[in-house]
Amino acid sequence: MSNILIVNGAKSFNFAKGDLNELYVQTAQELLTLEGHNVTVTKADSNYVIEDEIQKILDNDVLIYQMPGWWMGEPWTVKKWMDEVFTIGQGKLYANDGRTRSDESHKYGSGGLLQDKKYMLSLTWNAPLEAFNDPSQFFEGRGVDGVYFHFHKSNQFLGMTALSTFITNDIYKNPQIDEDISRFKEHLLKEL
Repeated sequence: MSNILIVNGAKSFNFAKGDLNELYVQTAQELLTLEGHNVTVTKADSNYVIEDEIQKILDNDVLIYQMPGWWMGEPWTVKKWMDEVFTIGQGKLYANDGRTRSDESHKYGSGGLLQDKKYMLSLTWNAPLEAFNDPSQFFEGRGVDGVYFHFHKSNQFLGMTALSTFITNDIYKNPQIDEDISRFKEHLLKEL
């Protein structure tokens, strides 16, 4: 079985308290542990030690980012975690940007050292699914992975491969939490 790191991106702010993302983290941790995986959880909104976070990434086979959609992307606490951990992780998470003056076939973004690792996005949004997939709506049919293109590229820069993204939609206007948790469990079992 795999070693799995869940990056808990829950953040209490204004009307959002982070409870739903905490529920997803707890659900994933319990289910995956029952399935025989070794699960570690780290909280992006904490006083983490950067070197410890780098080691957690190195020690795990899969990273699951559990986070809400804030202003068309990840909360700033998750971005801060990535900025600090990924940047200080040079030499352990990635060698360099991949290019070399002696061989032009080495392209930008090919210096990642984590080719044996995978990552998955698990997202909670108030936007309905059709806002992502319908070309006439807000995200112009780009899909959730199109909205998170930058996030995928950050992880792929380290050499990791994406698993299928999971998204819970309409969490305030039309919540279907029980059904969404069931879908989430099925998704985890399929992907991992």
